[in-house]
Amino acid sequence: MRTTTLRALQDGSCSIQRSLDVIGDPWTVLILREAFLGTTRFGDFVTAIGISTDLLTDRLATLVEAGVLEKRPYSEPGRRSRFEYLVTPMGGELRVVLGALQQWGDAHRLRGAAPTIVRRSRATGERLEVAFVGESGQAVPLDDVTFVPSAAQAVSGG
Repeated sequence: MRTTTLRALQDGSCSIQRSLDVIGDPWTVLILREAFLGTTRFGDFVTAIGISTDLLTDRLATLVEAGVLEKRPYSEPGRRSRFEYLVTPMGGELRVVLGALQQWGDAHRLRGAAPTIVRRSRATGERLEVAFVGESGQAVPLDDVTFVPSAAQAVSGG
C-alpha cells in the first residue's frame, strides 16, 4: 500500500500535490489572505504583504490561470486602466484551507494575547471553527480522522 501512495505522489495524481502547485508558495497564501480581507489592487497587495512586484506578478498570474482569482480592468477618472484581482467562487472555497491553517497557527504559533484575524459567520457574526464533518453532518474529532488511498488508487495500483 505504501508503494501505491508513493507512486500517486510521484505521478501527480495526488490532489494535494496538484493543489500545492497552485497555492503551495507562502507568498501565495498571504496574497489569498489579503484577497479574503478585501484587497483587490496590485499596489495594495505589495503594501500589505511586502512582496516584490516581480514575485507578485508571477503569483497573481498563477492564481488567475488556475481560476482562483479573476483579473478585471478598472480605471479611475483621469488615470490609465489598471487591473484588480477578485476571488472567484472556486477561489472562495480556499477559505477552508486558510481557515484551517490559521486555526492551527492560533493554537500552536500565536504571538501576543489574541489572534489578529478571527473567522466569523457573515449571517450571524458567530465565531467559526474549521472541522471535518461526516456525512451525518456531525463534526469528527481529529484523532478519528485518517487519510487512506482511494478505491481508484487501490484498483489501479498507482
